[in-house]
Amino acid sequence: MNPMPPTNTVTQAEQSSFHIAFCVDNHYFRAMGATILSIIVNNPGVHFTFHVLAFAVADAHRARLLKLEAEYPVKTHIHIVSPDLFSQFSHFIASTYYSPAIFTRLAIPDVLQEYTDKVLYLDADILCVGKLDELMALPMDEQIAYVVPDAEATTVRRAAALKLSQVKYFNSGVLYMNIKQWRAHRITEATIEAMLKGGNDFRFPDQDALNIALDGKATYIAKRWNYLYGLIGDLENDRRAMYDVGDAVFIHFAGAVKPWADWCLHDSRAIFAKYHGMSPWADMPMDQQPQNYKEMRMHSRFLLKRKQLGASIKWFWKYLLARPR
Repeated sequence: MNPMPPTNTVTQAEQSSFHIAFCVDNHYFRAMGATILSIIVNNPGVHFTFHVLAFAVADAHRARLLKLEAEYPVKTHIHIVSPDLFSQFSHFIASTYYSPAIFTRLAIPDVLQEYTDKVLYLDADILCVGKLDELMALPMDEQIAYVVPDAEATTVRRAAALKLSQVKYFNSGVLYMNIKQWRAHRITEATIEAMLKGGNDFRFPDQDALNIALDGKATYIAKRWNYLYGLIGDLENDRRAMYDVGDAVFIHFAGAVKPWADWCLHDSRAIFAKYHGMSPWADMPMDQQPQNYKEMRMHSRFLLKRKQLGASIKWFWKYLLARPR
């Protein structure tokens, strides 16, 4: 990959800053804003530099990032990544619900090499509810990346399917990268090679490929740094209160239902709303109704669990009308 070199001078404050990267499209800036505020609020006294890698950024979101800098002791950088870098993955993107933005994380080490020697990548459906001191203190001299194990059942299935050397498999929503070591071991290139070789059989295209590329090379840390919370499991059983997440620092709402879906009536909405309301994206409302046919179908199912038969039928009918023919 040959991304453009940075056009901004790296300030002294940024050199001692903790760098965090996101890869989003314009639809996910609202969610990313809540993630960023949850990090800032729970880590007073820490200077953060937030990097946003995207194919395009609307002027309104650029303005909100500048507002973020004006209101909090942080620095932000936008890095425009050319879609041409990922043209070889177009068939994966076309055949799944994934946004092309998921592939931009492979460009992070090359794009940020002039800014920092280590960076924390986060998915934008994560909320921080604790301090990052322990994570920031992890030794980084020889490590390539710190990763967090996925759910046990997923680990067993994917480790076997991918023929990994150990029964270890990580969720790629949190990646703490040593940029120098990552590039020296050519992890991005190995990930691309894995996708081109076997991507059609992968369950999670870039995540599976990253697990192959980092097999036996990544260092696993506690699940509290990427606590996977599936809202669908709660809602399928009409449980609207959040269960205890223990000492989790990052809560990752990795399923198809997100805490900004006001229609789901789950208590996780309050956590998202708290940080969303403090962010420059607060003027963008939460989703009052399902946004697509898949959400319509889930909403119908959840309403049936709540014994709201009439409403369930209404949303199932909307699903039937909206789904692709």
